[in-house]
Amino acid sequence: MCPEGNEHSGKSEGQGTLKWWQLSLIGVGCTIGTGFFLGSAIGIKTTGPSIVFSFLLAALGTYTVYNLLAKMTAKDPQEGSFCYYAAKAFGKWAGFTCGWNYWSSNILIMGSQLTALSILSRFWFPQVPLWVFAAGYAILSIIVVLTGNKGFDKVEDFLAIVKTAAILMFIVLAGAGLFGLLHGGTEHPGLPGSAHELFPEGFIGFWSSLIYAYYAYGGIEVIGLMATRLKEKKDAPKAGVIMLILLVILYAVSLGFAVMMAAHGAFQEKESPFVTAMDHYHLSFFPHVFNAAIIVAGFSTMTAALFGVTTLLVTLSKDGDAPKLFSKKIKWKKLPLPSLTLAAIGMLLSIVTALLLPGKIYEYITTAAGLLILLNWATILASALKFLELKAKGKMLAYLGLLLIAAAASGTLLEKNIRYGFFAALLFVAIIGAAAFIMQKKVWKHQN
Repeated sequence: MCPEGNEHSGKSEGQGTLKWWQLSLIGVGCTIGTGFFLGSAIGIKTTGPSIVFSFLLAALGTYTVYNLLAKMTAKDPQEGSFCYYAAKAFGKWAGFTCGWNYWSSNILIMGSQLTALSILSRFWFPQVPLWVFAAGYAILSIIVVLTGNKGFDKVEDFLAIVKTAAILMFIVLAGAGLFGLLHGGTEHPGLPGSAHELFPEGFIGFWSSLIYAYYAYGGIEVIGLMATRLKEKKDAPKAGVIMLILLVILYAVSLGFAVMMAAHGAFQEKESPFVTAMDHYHLSFFPHVFNAAIIVAGFSTMTAALFGVTTLLVTLSKDGDAPKLFSKKIKWKKLPLPSLTLAAIGMLLSIVTALLLPGKIYEYITTAAGLLILLNWATILASALKFLELKAKGKMLAYLGLLLIAAAASGTLLEKNIRYGFFAALLFVAIIGAAAFIMQKKVWKHQN
């Protein structure tokens, strides 16, 4: 999750500097994270080779969200992006809910990243408890934020290349293996020869896997925020389409190769599906290099999310949607320490949860974070229906997006292993909704 532009309200800065293709590449780098590198393993385990179709459907749903968000950005460029449009379309409560839901989803994403990084690190140190790694990465991330590194953007660009290069490395090696250019002495499952091989867990498994496909595209809304930096705001839809095409190619080809190279039962949530797929070739360097690349990439995403929630909470406070304490200028290295402290507490809770529930916590947190992202996406689509004067095609696109989001969200109730994530997300929504209700009765009513 890239940190730029997490503002809640206010006009855009005017003339931007980004070209559309630059925004497309930034979008690819921001979107690829451990949700794909590790979360896709849960998706494969849930549905089998049909995970490729899950990712294609999620890409279609993602397109509907970005397309309409880009149109709203082109019509009325705002740094607050989707939260601003929600407030304009439905009222102050919608902007408040959107902002806090986005903050909560980012906190969960950081927890998800922490858990993923810890799981991957145990590849080398299997005896070390999960929470020890989680604590270490959290402290390191906070230190990075506290340094106020001016070159952070350049570092993020470099790490985006690392993430993309890791996927490309797998595609090249997997392609070589499938075409017999690598010596591994094993037969691959290959393309599914029947409906049962394609959907080994049935339709319910496929339905339940949609949330993990959607989660891998999480971050698209941040590119909507960054669209205000385009030289030509009207190029925002084109930038999103190219970005999604690049992501779909990378995701579909790499996952397609993975499920063709390893049996359905071989994939597990504690190992990247790409490492599992290459296991039979005994390439001693691959698991180490690939795991290291994912850890570096995941740490980058988590630290960027920490920057993002820190900035967002300050803006929420300035808008009167959070306690004034978080907008006070208690700063060190030009960073708002109260806001950073609250984000750090959120990370600490993730570590404690990882200690108490080391078995399934990654699945639960990933599911909850994915559902909160989908709620924001549904808000974007609903705002577009009210904010834009859409023709029949545009309305159909918005309703299709809402239908796919509803399918992904409801699918989490069908799988007992991830159902707790649904209720965790519901708890967050209930708390934010109750806070919005209180604000409406006690504060906003008197401001009108």
